[in-house]
Amino acid sequence: MRLGRGLALAAALSVTGAMAETTHTILSFDQLEGWAEDDHAAALQVFRSTCIDFDDPDWATLCDLAEVAGNARAYFEMFFKPILIEDGQDGLFTGYFEPELRGARQPDGRYRYAVYGLPPEIGSDPWLTRREIEEGGALLERGLEIAWVANPVDLFFLQIQGSGRIRLTDGTTIRVGYGGTNGRPYTSIGEELVRKGIYQPHEVSADVIRSWVRRNPVDGRELLWTNDSYVFFREVSEVPSDRGPLGAMNRSITALRSIAVDPAFVPLGAPVWIEKRGAEPMNRLMVAQDTGSAIKGAQRSDIFYGTGPRAGRRAGRIRDAGRIVVLLPIQRAYAMLPETLE
Repeated sequence: MRLGRGLALAAALSVTGAMAETTHTILSFDQLEGWAEDDHAAALQVFRSTCIDFDDPDWATLCDLAEVAGNARAYFEMFFKPILIEDGQDGLFTGYFEPELRGARQPDGRYRYAVYGLPPEIGSDPWLTRREIEEGGALLERGLEIAWVANPVDLFFLQIQGSGRIRLTDGTTIRVGYGGTNGRPYTSIGEELVRKGIYQPHEVSADVIRSWVRRNPVDGRELLWTNDSYVFFREVSEVPSDRGPLGAMNRSITALRSIAVDPAFVPLGAPVWIEKRGAEPMNRLMVAQDTGSAIKGAQRSDIFYGTGPRAGRRAGRIRDAGRIVVLLPIQRAYAMLPETLE
């Protein structure tokens, strides 16, 4: 039964099967911490940039309305309902960024590690592991090289981020974006260092990992190979330099307004309210414009911090608790309510 719009609703919908129980709780906007203080107009601008790709009629209608919305906060409150989706896992926020590397179009004594495009034979089945690719030379002399970089650790982190810029020796810059993977599961090398007793969880960061691998080149290579996942790239230099990298929706993402989510729970393109705790708390309306192999679960999110070393340092420090609340069109929100609810 449809309930009155003015009520603050709390309803759970169970999903059975291989996944843990998933619940959907409909909230009111006054239950979102800091909602009234956010810059809703900034979020609306980001939402407009990708909502044009929605095919479903209800989303398409809301996108048309977004183009003529005068008051951004009123727009979201009028046409959306906040939905808290939970799957039994605690909320976790991490950060990511667009790296900048130095490289060359041709290999030499310094630039020896290739940034590869996707091999044409890769399909839906798992392909070779990272170790087999790098140790076995499966991609050598196949013409798949986009560029060459100087450090295998920087290449590894470029793959984790999924996009980046490479400043070439001739003074030009190319941009690379996600092109595909080998279909192997992602393993955190930070967690591997903790498992081996080398560091405590609070000590691990991208800079710590990078430094350890450089100090221990042999063991460092073995550490990188514990992650079977391997990311391939494509050149996307047509994206203007003042725009963010392309996300999963093939649109530029925006620093501190775009997040990566698990699309099994959160529709790509949807507005998402985040309440991140930690040393740098953040209550903000974002847009789900990206995904990631390590982003799994209803309450798992990766915040895009921007481009370059400074953004990388900020992103690398983020591992915070909190929650995400998805904004869905009103009719979709009410459709999640159990039919027996009175």
